[in-house]
Amino acid sequence: MKMRAILASGLVLALTGCMNVVEVPPAPTAVPMVTQSTPAEIASLDPSDSILFWSDERRSAAFRDMEGLFPGLEVAPAPAPRELPAGSPLDNATVARARQFIADTSAAGLMVLKDGEIVFEEYGLGFQPEERWTSFSVAKSFTSTLLGAAIEDGDIESLDTPVTDVIPALAGTAYEGVTVGQIAAMTSGVAWNEDYTDPDSDVAKMLAVTPVEGESQAVTYARTLQREAPAGEKWVYKTLETNLLGLIVEEATGKSLAAYAAEKIVAPAGFEGSLFWMQDLTGGNIGGCCLSLRLSDYARFGQFVLEGGNGVVPQGWFDRAGAPVVEFGPQAPGFGYGYQWWAFPGGNYGAQGIFGQAITIVPSRNIVVAVVSNWPTATSSDNRAKFRELVSLISSNAE
Repeated sequence: MKMRAILASGLVLALTGCMNVVEVPPAPTAVPMVTQSTPAEIASLDPSDSILFWSDERRSAAFRDMEGLFPGLEVAPAPAPRELPAGSPLDNATVARARQFIADTSAAGLMVLKDGEIVFEEYGLGFQPEERWTSFSVAKSFTSTLLGAAIEDGDIESLDTPVTDVIPALAGTAYEGVTVGQIAAMTSGVAWNEDYTDPDSDVAKMLAVTPVEGESQAVTYARTLQREAPAGEKWVYKTLETNLLGLIVEEATGKSLAAYAAEKIVAPAGFEGSLFWMQDLTGGNIGGCCLSLRLSDYARFGQFVLEGGNGVVPQGWFDRAGAPVVEFGPQAPGFGYGYQWWAFPGGNYGAQGIFGQAITIVPSRNIVVAVVSNWPTATSSDNRAKFRELVSLISSNAE
């Protein structure tokens, strides 16, 4: 009996040991549904009628209804939205400054998270919490995050991968010999005009280029460009390069940016509302622009980034992507550009879009500040400075 008990005890231990070795994988997270969205009448992409040159009233209506004007892909909300509980409110003086900022800069909404909790949330221009607002170039930082995910998944080997390895159609163009990392940092050396006031600029014309069957519009327009510097030696801000980066992600993963975002951003970040991502004339999501979300979901994305990406991207990805690959030098000390993120003094970094869209991450204070706006002009150094000043004030005073 004693020997039988010993054997039974040993069998239990052996089985327990086996159970400890054979780990049960976690249940897969449900991926939100992605559907096609096409308006009954598509708005013109002609440079002469570009959204860059619309009236304030026309833009304000469009910014909250891009899906009513352009085709795109819709991503359903996350199966388990992340709660954003109320935190300790900002002090009265900071709240007054925030409200003045909203009024002075035609902001449609401003949200501040501290430690993942809402410490300020207010709206303007008749915008409502459940509505969406377009991002413009804030979308670039989403595309960068999907690049990180594709590297983590092994679909793209590294930032040093030649772009022609992923998009052979770029062979023989100005992008021959350029790496994925140089595209992400906008240091390809390819000449480009991003003047938002010029209807003849590259940025105004790129989405209106006549589609070529079987080819992305981004590649078609890239064929028209010339090199002005060796790859890696000159920084020029180019929205086309983020469009190419989006195409790189799509080609490498075999998924649209919206579908990949559903899996890698919307679900793990816990978006409460749906996401709309505009498509170009050849059906590809526009990597450098035109993603629409609720203000709270822009803030959730910022929190997801602040927390490191929940294993979606390589460890330390955001520290690297948000640090200056290119430093802007003595004329702007502490400022620079990373991998589709703007680098700011003090280790802060952020996403920025024309007409006043932004998400700023303040790692040292565990703060995220998200704003959506309808500035009267595409760019405004004064309004950007006001936003940085407000972020600095919030960072100093948030409990």
